Amino acid sequence: MNKEITEKNKKILLIVLIAGCFLSTLNQTLLNVALSSFMDVFHVTAATVQWLSTGFMLVNGVLVPITAFLMKRFTTRQLFISSMFFLLIGAVLGASAMNFGMLLTGRMIQAIGAGIIIPLLMTVILYLYPSEKRGSIMGTIGFAMIFAPAIAPTLSGFIIEYVSWRWLFIVLAPFILIVIVLAFKYLMNVAETSKSKLDIASVILSSIGFGCILFGFSSAGSKGWDDPIVITTIIVGIIVTTLFCLRQIKSNDPLLNLSVFKYKIFTLTSFINILITMIMYADLILLPIYLQNGRGFSAFEAGLLLLPGAVLNALLSPITGKMYDKYGARPLFITGLLFIIISMCGVINLSASTTFMYLMVRTCILRIGLSFITMPLNTAGLNALPRELGSHGSAVNNTVRQLAGAIGTAVVITVYTIQATSHASKLSMENENISARQLAELTSIFGSSDAYVFMLVLSIVALIVAFFMPKKSALEKSVTKTVLQKSKS
Repeated sequence: MNKEITEKNKKILLIVLIAGCFLSTLNQTLLNVALSSFMDVFHVTAATVQWLSTGFMLVNGVLVPITAFLMKRFTTRQLFISSMFFLLIGAVLGASAMNFGMLLTGRMIQAIGAGIIIPLLMTVILYLYPSEKRGSIMGTIGFAMIFAPAIAPTLSGFIIEYVSWRWLFIVLAPFILIVIVLAFKYLMNVAETSKSKLDIASVILSSIGFGCILFGFSSAGSKGWDDPIVITTIIVGIIVTTLFCLRQIKSNDPLLNLSVFKYKIFTLTSFINILITMIMYADLILLPIYLQNGRGFSAFEAGLLLLPGAVLNALLSPITGKMYDKYGARPLFITGLLFIIISMCGVINLSASTTFMYLMVRTCILRIGLSFITMPLNTAGLNALPRELGSHGSAVNNTVRQLAGAIGTAVVITVYTIQATSHASKLSMENENISARQLAELTSIFGSSDAYVFMLVLSIVALIVAFFMPKKSALEKSVTKTVLQKSKS
C-alpha cells in the first residue's frame, strides 16, 4: 500500500464504510417496532411475523462464518458494493411488497448484505491501522453502529404512526444509492486476494449447525423448551456445529480458523462478549415487555424511553475508544461492568409505580456501562491476533454475537415466562377478586423483575472474568510477542 493511499484516502474509505455500516445496522433494527403493524396489514400471526426478525438473524448467522473466505477471495470494493446492492434490492422489494412472502424475501436479501458489512469493516481496520490507534477508530465506528439502533425504535414508531409502513424501506433507498456511488468513486482495495478454494462441506455444516441453533433458541421463547421442533433443532445444531468445528481444526485452509482461541486475550474477550450480548439483547426485549404489557405504554413511548440512553452510548463510543488506546481494556471493562451492575440492581424490584423518568435514567446508566465495553471488547480481541487471522477473528466475533443474542433472548424470555406463570398462580390464590387485566399487568411486572435478577448474575460473572484481563503493559507485550513469533515463522 503506497503512502498516498495510506494517508490521503484512509478517511474517505472509512467514511464510505461507516456510512454503509450505519445504514445496514439501521435497516436491521428498523422493523422491530413495526411487527404488530405487519400482523394487521398482512393478516398473519405473531409466529409468522416473527420471521422478519428470525429470518434476518438466520441468514446473517449462516453467512457470517463464510465472510473470512469471501474476504480472501474477493476485493474490498467487490464485497462492499455487492452488500450495498443487496440492501438496495431488499429495500425496493420491501417497499413494493404486495404480500407477506414478498416482504420476507426482501428482508432476507437485505440480511445477505448486512452479514458481510460489519466483518468486512473490522478487517479493513486491522489492515489500515496499527494496534495502538485501533481503539479510537473502533470508537468512531461504534458511534455509527450504536447510533443507528438508538434512533431506530423512535424513527420506526414515528413512521408507523404518521406515515405508511412502506416508508420504513423507502427512506433508506436514496441513502444506499449515495453510498454505492461514493463506493464506486472512492473505495479502494485494502488486502490482496487469493484464489482460495471454498470448502463446500464446511459451508453446509456451518449453515445447518448455526442455522439450527439460532432457529431452535429463537423459537424457544415462543414455542417453549418442551416443543419437539425446538429440542430437535437445538440438538441437531449442536451435533452439526461440533462436526464443523472438528473439520476446521483438522483443515489446512479452514473456512473459520478456530486457532484464534489459542490466544488467551481473544478467548477472554469472546467470553465477555457472549455475556454482554446476552444482557444487551435481553434488556431490549424485557424493558418493552414491562413498559407495554405491565404499564400500558405504547411502542412509540417505549422507543422514546430507550432513545436518550442509546444516544449517550453512541456519543461516548469515540471517547471510550480513545481511553482504550490510553489505558487498555481492563480498567474500561471493570468500569463499564460496574455501571451495568448498578443498572441491573435498579430494576430487580420493579413495581406499578416505577416512574418513566427513573427507568430512563437507569437505561442511561446501562448504556454508559455498555459504551465502556462494546467497541473496546472488539478491539482488544482483534489486537491480540496476528494480521492474517484478523478476518477469522472478526468472523468468529460476529458468529459468537449472533448465537449469544439468540440464546440470551430465549433464556430471558423463558425465565420471564416461568416466573410470570408462578406469580399468576400465587396472586390468584391470594386475591380471588383480582381482575384479569390487573393479573396480567402484575405478573408481567414481577416476571420482568425476576428476569433482571438473572441478568444481574450474568453481569457479576462478566465482572469476575474482566479481572483476568491483563493490564495494558502486559497486553502490549503479548501483542508484540505475537507479531514477532509470526515474523520469524
